[in-house]
Amino acid sequence: MSVLTRRTAVVVFLAFAFTYFISALLRAITATLAPTLEAEFQLHARDLGLLAGGYFLGFSLTQLPLGRWLDRHGPRVVLLGFLGVAVAGCLVFSWATGFSGLLAGRMLCGAGVSACLMAPLTGFRRWLEPGAQLRANSWMLMTGSLGMVASTLPVQWLLPLAGWRPLFWGLAALIVLAMALLALGVPRWPQAPAESGAGVETGYAQVWRHPYFLRTAPLGFFCYGGMVAVQTLWAAPWMQHVAGYTPLQAATGLFWINVSMLITFWTWGMASPWLLRRVGGADPVMAASLPLSLLVLAGIVLAGGRAGAAAWALYCVSCTSVALSQPAVALAFPQALAGRALSAYNLVIFAGVFAVQWGIGLAVDAFVAAGLDMARAYRAAMALHLACTAGAYAWFMARRGHGDNALHCSTP
Repeated sequence: MSVLTRRTAVVVFLAFAFTYFISALLRAITATLAPTLEAEFQLHARDLGLLAGGYFLGFSLTQLPLGRWLDRHGPRVVLLGFLGVAVAGCLVFSWATGFSGLLAGRMLCGAGVSACLMAPLTGFRRWLEPGAQLRANSWMLMTGSLGMVASTLPVQWLLPLAGWRPLFWGLAALIVLAMALLALGVPRWPQAPAESGAGVETGYAQVWRHPYFLRTAPLGFFCYGGMVAVQTLWAAPWMQHVAGYTPLQAATGLFWINVSMLITFWTWGMASPWLLRRVGGADPVMAASLPLSLLVLAGIVLAGGRAGAAAWALYCVSCTSVALSQPAVALAFPQALAGRALSAYNLVIFAGVFAVQWGIGLAVDAFVAAGLDMARAYRAAMALHLACTAGAYAWFMARRGHGDNALHCSTP
């Protein structure tokens, strides 16, 4: 049962959602800025992959302490502290005069917004009943997709008017506004029962060895991480280098990819409580739907230049059921461990984003060096990603019975 009134729950959700909107905009803006940054700083594919992945590297480095702090201090205090780092990251990025400055700014941004989803999900685990948690998670991801929509055509339109550096000054100002809304709208965190001596472990050992965590971790790394890596970076260079899009056409393609993701996550939010009651939770949905994403990615690799924005939109949409694994992991653990469970799983996801983003860039450069043209190099790199994703799905299916029905066996 929810411990918040309906009105308070709406206010809390909106405050968190605005923050996550900015976080997602900041995360995905690199894809739209890629042609500009390539030209101004003479970047290679591996540099773009490292630059985009630097955000997720900074993000990943904070996850383990973040989980303990969330369980101990609660979402409000922790998120406000982290967002101050994000403001600094935006300013450092805007002042950069070389690649090292850009990378430092992106890492600070990633670290600073690394609590923007984990903080609300930790709060929802304590404040909302299970069906509402699934819905709130999906709708948080929907607001993230809205932020990614804002990072495409709107940013492309603003670039000639303001330049990319002032865009980051504006993002810093929006983060300060989000901090004010959080301070006013999110309740303080009462001491958890486990903190009063219930005997729950204070570290991460119980999380790392949990059978459901071990079963879903490869999905988080390759499937979830790969979806984000494509959505926030590699779809745009593919559209330009393989499908022959102009930068404006690629930004338009990203716009529609993110719109499709927004609609899909809204639909998941509407359907999630029904799925919890009728289908048995997240596992059967992921088992049935993720093979479609493998088929779509295989089709993209085979189609090459004929695969444009519509194909990548279909791929990203077909991956979205893997997002159900996040609340499923949280619900597999007691409330007092929710912050650590979510942060540990988020570490897996964003380590995967970093590895896939940089790995695809390294693979593209390596295949070009081996004699392939750019289009074939991209196709070969995506084929490697497909193999890794298929392996993760095979592991998930092979370990059925290891922590199944997580949504139904959690304890308060």
